[in-house]
Amino acid sequence: MHAMGIKAQWIKPWTTTTKDSNFSDELHNVLDEHFNPERPNAVWCTDITYIWTQDGFVYLNCIMDLFARKIIAWTLADTIEVSTVIETINKAKAVRNTDLPLIIHSDRGSQYVSNAWHEATEKMQRSYSHKDYPYDNACIESFHSLIKREWLNRFNIQNQKHAYRLVFEYIETFYNTVRIHSHCDYMSPNQFEALYERINSRLLLSRQNFSF
Repeated sequence: MHAMGIKAQWIKPWTTTTKDSNFSDELHNVLDEHFNPERPNAVWCTDITYIWTQDGFVYLNCIMDLFARKIIAWTLADTIEVSTVIETINKAKAVRNTDLPLIIHSDRGSQYVSNAWHEATEKMQRSYSHKDYPYDNACIESFHSLIKREWLNRFNIQNQKHAYRLVFEYIETFYNTVRIHSHCDYMSPNQFEALYERINSRLLLSRQNFSF
């Protein structure tokens, strides 16, 4: 590694950044670390992470579909107000099928216990991590570490516009489309979902033919 000029990427230890909600006794962990649903749009998870720029922090809010570990919606903002997570969940609902039962998992941050969040997710089953326990939302936490370690930490990010371009490049042109994932049998999230759709279509067609 020394001869080739290669250095390991250091991972910052996890620290608590979310203040627990006043309604903590009413927030239940429905997901319970069952991270491998059998179909898309069965379990979504979401979280917010910060990105440092020369102009100050910006905040990345992502929603991941756990079936293929695909980022189905994301928003980059200069605030962590409720409006940010509402914009992200509305993006996800606009591009995904939510007719079947769907769990949405998050931490206990104030954004995710707000009335606006409850209204935006009224047809979903809300699930919440235990207090100060990041492993309950490990998949999205892992993705946020990944995008920083593999991509963002390599740049001196100037401002929100620069950060947006970098996030777009990573998620839309690499992570979802190209980057292989062990969970996806070493396919990209898009490829894994496409395979699922092909198999389901063939099964449906064979059942229709059999019924005749």
